[in-house]
Amino acid sequence: MLEKFKRLIFDKLFVVSKQPVLFKDLLEVNCLFNEGMLVDPSKLNFRFRNGRLYVIYGIACLFSLSILIVILHKFFEKVDFHYSIIATMVMTALIFVGFDFFKIWARKSISKELIEKAWKVHFPYFPYEKYSSKIEIIYNEAIKKEIPKKDLEKYVLDQLVLSVSSEK
Repeated sequence: MLEKFKRLIFDKLFVVSKQPVLFKDLLEVNCLFNEGMLVDPSKLNFRFRNGRLYVIYGIACLFSLSILIVILHKFFEKVDFHYSIIATMVMTALIFVGFDFFKIWARKSISKELIEKAWKVHFPYFPYEKYSSKIEIIYNEAIKKEIPKKDLEKYVLDQLVLSVSSEK
């Protein structure tokens, strides 16, 4: 149920290109994602639908605040109205701060989903969870060694196979 709701939100929030993610771009965004950084949406071929982002967040806030108002109405009815004013200010601040958290959560979630999808194309025999950090190390070594872009895929796959065979 929650996964279906998340899928519905993502279908409304993002435009995802049908173009495949390039090998070098996948390596770059994998490194950034593993380091906890936000990745460039153009590398993963997606973008926000900004108008819908505001509408969806507004609906979520309206729904949650309606429930909160119903629950707390009797309490604030009996206490001093100054507490209501303070609570309103706090809730307003939380709404504005919450928007940034919502946008970051959505961006990280779609990034992970698209990285895993591209991973299955470029590394079909190496599960993402197990090999993403190893490939990050190999890619960083390739950057230090200044491996040309045309030889990068061969280098990464060769090093990955060597590291896997040395483990066994």
